[in-house]
Amino acid sequence: MKMEQVSANCFAVLNEKNLVCDANSGLINLGGGVVIDTQSDLPHGRQMIKLFGKVWPGMPKRVVNTHEDADHVWGNQLFDGAEIIAHRKVAERMPHVADPKETQGLLKAASNFLPRQLLKVLHPGALAIARQLLQDYNFDGIKVVLPTTVFDERHVLDLDGTEVHLIFVGPCHQAGDTIVHVPKEGVVFAGDVLFRECTPMGWTGSYAKWIKILDLIVALDPKVIVPGHGPVCGIEGALEMKAYLAYLRDESKRCFEQGLTSVEASKRIDLGPYGAWRAPARLYLNVERAYREFRHEPEDKPWDAAKSFDLIYKVAKSRGLALEF
Repeated sequence: MKMEQVSANCFAVLNEKNLVCDANSGLINLGGGVVIDTQSDLPHGRQMIKLFGKVWPGMPKRVVNTHEDADHVWGNQLFDGAEIIAHRKVAERMPHVADPKETQGLLKAASNFLPRQLLKVLHPGALAIARQLLQDYNFDGIKVVLPTTVFDERHVLDLDGTEVHLIFVGPCHQAGDTIVHVPKEGVVFAGDVLFRECTPMGWTGSYAKWIKILDLIVALDPKVIVPGHGPVCGIEGALEMKAYLAYLRDESKRCFEQGLTSVEASKRIDLGPYGAWRAPARLYLNVERAYREFRHEPEDKPWDAAKSFDLIYKVAKSRGLALEF
């Protein structure tokens, strides 16, 4: 984990492995301090606070959650007394989407012999992701702390005369997707609307909406974008991810029309330059998401997490890709 200054008063904390749960956080060091996303577990949250403590005089007055996924909200409890701001959908969905019990149970099972053997047979992908998470994360003691302030379309903060715009853009990755724009400093904190140098994952929304929001970020003309995952970039990062999504959608359509399943398509689609990104087998999720659109299924159709990890595992094994999530 490292801290990077991205403008006069904006900073990012970046998780450099860039795998699942390796989410980024941001700090706007004005108006008492605003932290953007709070990490995946309490040890990482405390490390983030320590790094940001090099530039802020005390604990921040405000926290922004860019969406409801656990890796962006599980450190909320470390900011006792802070105003926690998010879109209304984030507050509604967090108790379900970010409930730590399932993840805690998976890691406990992977750490004990008999349950681990059962997982190995029934859900090898779930076991593989559990083993990966156990290398870096400890989800003990997490309590879901909900936003204290919610908004609908836009919310503006005045930080010592610097405006910060919270813009609701969901659903594209998740239902509550919000980007944080600091126009005066030319910075956008994009949350998981943007993944950089790792394969994106989307749970709720559509390709068309996601691509539209990437165009919106480009239109804001920021000097710097802090993605939800991966290194800091400029608008080239948004354009590259847009190209990936358009490519995957088109290739998935071709395979769908040939009668291939989403798993078969995931084994065949040429990854091209995107094969160098972390967790390349995640493409299964993006192919299946495209197939759901082609089948006219609801954008918020639930995912079976264990089955999804198993199929990522299966695709990685069949293609000889790195087994990472």
